[in-house]
Amino acid sequence: MDRTSKATRSALLTLAGTLLAMLASPAVSQERPTTLKQAFESAFLVGAALNPEQFYERNPAEVALITSQFSAITPENNLKWERVHPQPDSFDFSAADRYVEFGEKHGMFIVGHTLVWHSQVPAWVFQDGAGQPLSREALLERMRQHIHTVVGRYRGRIKGWDVVNEALNEDGTLRQSRWLQIIGEDYLVKAFEFAREADPNAELYYNDYSLENAPKRAGAVALIRKLQQAGAKVTAIGTQSHVRMEWPTVAQADSTIQAFADLGIKVAVTELDVDVLPRREGRGGELTAAARDSLDPYRAGLPDRMQQALARRYADLFGVYLKHQDVITRVTFWGVTDQQSWLNGFPTRGRTNHPLLFDRAGRPKPALAAVLATTRTRGNRP
Repeated sequence: MDRTSKATRSALLTLAGTLLAMLASPAVSQERPTTLKQAFESAFLVGAALNPEQFYERNPAEVALITSQFSAITPENNLKWERVHPQPDSFDFSAADRYVEFGEKHGMFIVGHTLVWHSQVPAWVFQDGAGQPLSREALLERMRQHIHTVVGRYRGRIKGWDVVNEALNEDGTLRQSRWLQIIGEDYLVKAFEFAREADPNAELYYNDYSLENAPKRAGAVALIRKLQQAGAKVTAIGTQSHVRMEWPTVAQADSTIQAFADLGIKVAVTELDVDVLPRREGRGGELTAAARDSLDPYRAGLPDRMQQALARRYADLFGVYLKHQDVITRVTFWGVTDQQSWLNGFPTRGRTNHPLLFDRAGRPKPALAAVLATTRTRGNRP
């Protein structure tokens, strides 16, 4: 991520002082919750995805923002295979250790992300010493060894794991990943089996995106049923919820949560953000000068009309989450402030997005007040 500027650090320090003063005021804290973790304490955890700048505590003001607002954390990248297991006989837990220590220090629910995924996995994982594809048995053993080592290291400390990530295509069929091609469909069952062996008490999740779309949701429901029938421990399904201003509808979000609740498992919103920029098909590349005004219209900041629209969007989403608080265990934002959001570089690099509740200087946006207000307007029963 980009390092914060002096101006941004100053703004964050000011914000931190304001937040601490609010929390220290008995009248404010007793009459109206002032932070996310206070407001939703009796409903579900509220989390954020962190990067090394944050969990190494290099910016005290940003640490104050994170620890005052959130009750759960997820690492953006530092527990993915390419980071912790870059070479066959080499593990690197330096950043992951610091991440877990940060969560423990601040009394947060710690999530591990992610064990088995088709992306950010070194090529050697699927190859033998001669560069040839591994056999089914050899890849299963490699998966088992990785999961036992990583999950085992943090047994009892990391409380929940994204065991398998994004195994489905948009039409609900299984993605033709190297895991599927070499091992077969039961690679998912085996991943959950190995994770349960490594830490029997950890929550285990299947995590995916676009589950609000009917074909993919149907595929996910069928997948969870198969895992259940095979005896896999699936504590919850993670619906990533990288949403847009117009998608999904409230009805789609509502019915998706209910579909998974009907399976008898919990639901976690694992990677929430709201993309406010115009859609562009395809990925990668830089914007041309001609396209910049139409595809990157908020470089100078999010105008008030969009701030209010974003606030309404978040309020609608949290209204759904509160409706289903009996099954929702956690709502995690994918990032802390707009400055660090991955959506500044996806699907096109160099744009200025505003998808979170805190702006690029760490100041609360109208969307934060709108989210906090949902606990008063819709109720938040213990």
